[in-house]
Amino acid sequence: MDLFEYQARDLFEKHGVPVLAAAIARTADEAEAAAKKIGGKVIVKAQVKVGGRGKAGGVKLAQDPLDAREKAAAILGMDIKGHIVGTVMIAAAAPIEAEYYLAILLDRSNRTFLVMASVAGGMEIEEVAHTAPDKLAKIPVSAVDGISPAKAKEIVTAAKFPADISDQVAEVLLKLWEVFQSEDATLVEVNPLVKTKDGKIIALDGKVTLDENAGFRHPDHEALVDHAATNVLEAAAKEKDLNYVKLDGEVGIIGNGAGLVMSTLDVVAYAGEKYGGVRPANFLDIGGGASAQVMADGLAIILGDKDVKSVFVNVFGGITACDAVASGIVQALESLGDRASKPIVVRLDGNSVAEGRAILSKAAHPLIEQVDTMDGAANRAAELAAK
Repeated sequence: MDLFEYQARDLFEKHGVPVLAAAIARTADEAEAAAKKIGGKVIVKAQVKVGGRGKAGGVKLAQDPLDAREKAAAILGMDIKGHIVGTVMIAAAAPIEAEYYLAILLDRSNRTFLVMASVAGGMEIEEVAHTAPDKLAKIPVSAVDGISPAKAKEIVTAAKFPADISDQVAEVLLKLWEVFQSEDATLVEVNPLVKTKDGKIIALDGKVTLDENAGFRHPDHEALVDHAATNVLEAAAKEKDLNYVKLDGEVGIIGNGAGLVMSTLDVVAYAGEKYGGVRPANFLDIGGGASAQVMADGLAIILGDKDVKSVFVNVFGGITACDAVASGIVQALESLGDRASKPIVVRLDGNSVAEGRAILSKAAHPLIEQVDTMDGAANRAAELAAK
């Protein structure tokens, strides 16, 4: 789960990372009131989960509360790369002397954590890595040992931070590790980390990604969810503990096992080329031991997608027996009644396949069509969606 900047800032403050005073506003009036409370010059910053806000005009300096009101009015409602600005953060302006970069992230390829640190802050880190790789230090961090004071000093030295601020940066790094570890994050980034003219180190901007798999340990993280941007179908699937992702196609996909579902997406996309570019409408993995109820829940969600024109159920029975899958399909159609009006192509194979096919044949539902092979079923689902 990616956080808005103001949410990252609040987490930083919670764990002792030095930040500036700030408040959020959803109207121009609220922006003016926030600027009055903070005092002095403020920065009005669009709160969107996408980069390039500054270049798009979503970050503006305001001289006083009235100016903050005008700047907020201009930013609110702005479209930044397809994201409509509904909230701005009003933050105290800082007299910046230098900008740096710090990030802690999950390094999946090397199965460890990684700190990236650079004295070239304020720029996109990809650009720094490309144009000035000597200014970007990459230091692996053990998941067991974490970032100790000694490790923090090692990182600061490797990144060549100036001596007069090295202790402060090391302390910030320790606090960021606390955020990363205690909040179960996969990314904690500060760009820029700034040195002000009075020599203080402050996290001026923040980006945090939380691991949703650890959500059960953090009931307070529910308050950080951006419900306005959450897809209704994905939210419904989450309530049923289904692994569902909405896509932009026409063929609803249900499979058991992530590998099989990914392969199903590919064969449907390939088959769909013959029918005007028909594509998969979703990813839905019902898992290896799915019950009839899980199958019914998944089918109900997919059939509720207005973009879906046909459904392809592709199951290889292992732990999940094909008869349970077939029973779930029949159960879902019975419960949905007239709300189910889209053709369903079913390919079953593996454990209890004969029993599963017999259940579907006996049901003789007009929407169900059985096809023996995966490629054949994908082709038929694409054809039906095109019709």
